[in-house]
Amino acid sequence: MAKRVYCLYRVSTKQQVEKDDIPMQKQRCHEFVADKDDWEIVKEFSEKGVSGFKVSAKDRDAIQEIQKDAAIGKFDILLVFMFDRLGRKEDETPFVVEWFVKNGIEVWSAEEGQQRFDNHVDKLLNYIRYWQASGESIKTSIRTKTRLAQIVQEGRFRGGCAPYGYKLVKNGRTGKKNRELYDIAVEPTEAVTIQKIFELSDRYGYGGRKISSSLAEEGIVNMRTGEPFHYSSIQNILRNIMYVGILRSGETQSEIFLELQIVEPEQF
Repeated sequence: MAKRVYCLYRVSTKQQVEKDDIPMQKQRCHEFVADKDDWEIVKEFSEKGVSGFKVSAKDRDAIQEIQKDAAIGKFDILLVFMFDRLGRKEDETPFVVEWFVKNGIEVWSAEEGQQRFDNHVDKLLNYIRYWQASGESIKTSIRTKTRLAQIVQEGRFRGGCAPYGYKLVKNGRTGKKNRELYDIAVEPTEAVTIQKIFELSDRYGYGGRKISSSLAEEGIVNMRTGEPFHYSSIQNILRNIMYVGILRSGETQSEIFLELQIVEPEQF
């Protein structure tokens, strides 16, 4: 009787989703199974945009369904491309792997072989693997945060939607793969409304709700939506230091870039 195989494929980032790394994982796992005389893939799971470092196994639907099926004996082998597809949490993933083995499921990687628990060395190697994977995730996070901090210190926009009062422009800068990058600049018409909002707060002490109703009475609407400004949007605007011309990433703030300044620091 053929051994029933469940396959799990996972990618953690938007870039990996766009590149569609899952077909690569799937092809490798299918090739691995094809070399086995008595293995048969009976079910496959794909997780797109799910971080194995940030998202706990208990919050991953695929892992939960696979564990449920394992508990009632619906398959014999769990196969992944590499073991870190199961997760990268040093305080959790090793024990998830061990749980499957204790429940009669063989856990295999198409690249790294079978994870066994025949002795203490097996257990130690299992833990070390995910300790290393966790460390790599932490180092990647640090590199990303450092680069974002450098970007704002250089006066470059770190990405996303432009806050109200600004627009995205192309100035000929290129990034990886020769792709043209966006910079940010003041949008003059929207900037007038931003200055009005800060003036109402500064001169009259108005809060978000009062400013929202005052703008509506004057017929001033959000030009992007055509709707009146919601008070929560006003509050977010009043808290955004970017209107002073300062870019921010986490705790890192740039110097003041006058070409991006819409309100004076004193008024902010």
